[in-house]
Amino acid sequence: MFVWSKLSSEKWSDAWEERFSGNPALNLVITTVPGRATIRVEAYAEKRKDVETIRKEWGGSVREVKQQNWAALSKEPMPAIAVRDRLVIVSARTEAEFKKERRAHAGREVIAIPADMAFGTGHHATTATVLRMLVDAVDKLQGRRWTMADLGCGSGILAIAARKLGAAKIWGCDFDPKAVQVSRENAERNQAAGIKFTKTDVLAWEPKEQWDIVAANIFADILEQGFPQIVRAVKPGGVLLASGILKTQAGPCLKVAESCGIHWERIVTKGKWTTAFGRKQG
Repeated sequence: MFVWSKLSSEKWSDAWEERFSGNPALNLVITTVPGRATIRVEAYAEKRKDVETIRKEWGGSVREVKQQNWAALSKEPMPAIAVRDRLVIVSARTEAEFKKERRAHAGREVIAIPADMAFGTGHHATTATVLRMLVDAVDKLQGRRWTMADLGCGSGILAIAARKLGAAKIWGCDFDPKAVQVSRENAERNQAAGIKFTKTDVLAWEPKEQWDIVAANIFADILEQGFPQIVRAVKPGGVLLASGILKTQAGPCLKVAESCGIHWERIVTKGKWTTAFGRKQG
């Protein structure tokens, strides 16, 4: 594992996200410090050549990351994220920190996702919006049995949230084996048993079953290519949550899903990112 890093002005945060969007070889981490106008931008990759290419174009530095440092890359605690009145996402790593957060947020399900390798802590606009839409979708089910697939699971946060919200069956997948590993670790940390995570390329995937809710927090170019099989995985009348879409790409991207049978009921744009709540026509 190799990492490219560079200090930058906070005002360029969205530009860095947009610059590296759509590159499956990279995991982008942007670290901010309260009270400072400077951010640290990092891009992680399995191959040195991928980060060296960035260094040649944008400056900065490249170093190798030892595997044993994987879980300790982020030391700054992240603020808790409340999701409706149901969930709270925290960055607790130790059991003592986790217990403290549960006491502080009594009455809500607390999910601990340490900020490791930008696999998704709930703080990014895309993940936070999907979490809220997931809660809304579950509320409309009115206690009925339901299932969920989490495509591009990242840290496993959406699958774990589904377990806390009562899903009867959950499957999560990611193209990156490290993401699958982190998802399994986070599920165990949160006592979210019974979730199956696999390494799967959505573009080569052939769905064998259908799900009540399918969440796909993936870059727009992958969604556009993958929507035919993604939509096939949604039960008639079921919900599709699509995110990871830059607002400049949202129009043509979401139209592909419409052509496959999705009716978008709600589209939310936060900053440069768009998230959509859709339903498959019966």
